[in-house]
Amino acid sequence: MTIYDELIRPDRYPRSSRYDPAWLLDLDMGPNPLWLLEDLAQDLDLRPGMRVLDLGSGKGATSVFLAREYGVQVVAADWWIAPDEAAAVFAEAGVADRVTAVRAEAHNLPFAKDSFDAIVSIDAFEYFGTSDWYLPYLVQFLRTGGRLGMSTPGMTREIRELGAIPAPVKELFGWEPIAWHTPEWWRFQWEVTELVTVTSARLQDDGWRDWRLWTRAVAEHTGDWTGRAHSRQAVIDLLTADAGELLGFAMVTATKL
Repeated sequence: MTIYDELIRPDRYPRSSRYDPAWLLDLDMGPNPLWLLEDLAQDLDLRPGMRVLDLGSGKGATSVFLAREYGVQVVAADWWIAPDEAAAVFAEAGVADRVTAVRAEAHNLPFAKDSFDAIVSIDAFEYFGTSDWYLPYLVQFLRTGGRLGMSTPGMTREIRELGAIPAPVKELFGWEPIAWHTPEWWRFQWEVTELVTVTSARLQDDGWRDWRLWTRAVAEHTGDWTGRAHSRQAVIDLLTADAGELLGFAMVTATKL
């Protein structure tokens, strides 16, 4: 069995398993985005014809998945990936008529109020969404009754509760885990605004295993175990040692009131 075979898991991710693992690995910017999105979408009730903002869409894999699997119209917004680069991915995937790529910074979104039926963010919200004022800013772009969902690296306990970032985590990720909150933290952070009702807030089942498998797959696919920011072998070793005690993915969805 090759690493590509290991990424095809129809028992857990039937929709994602229809996609070429090599194609997805070539678009890598973090833990398997289709697994995260497919899991999250169970709580979102996406329906054909909806207009969806894919916030922090990266190289476009999640936007392709949204258009193909749920029949929605997608605006793929990212700050780091040029729109023409993402548009080439959408054209090759046959969804150029359903996905529009825009360059947008998450704190300065170029959209009108009530523009979207849903906003989805996969493995990006930790970079821009933890401030107290961000949710009130973001939901203005969502129509009343619209759905908001995000998946982000999460913890089983708050760093504040622990008193410090655990040494092995800090050694590898530095200060980043300050933004990796528990699902309960996110639930309060969103609901205290009284702008949304949180419909689910959970830690992904065995998310650490998925993260570890994907990290190994990227390393084997690229032949690069060093990684752009963190040693991939070090990430694998950390996740193995932690075994879900602290690290995973928070999956949070809400409806705008």
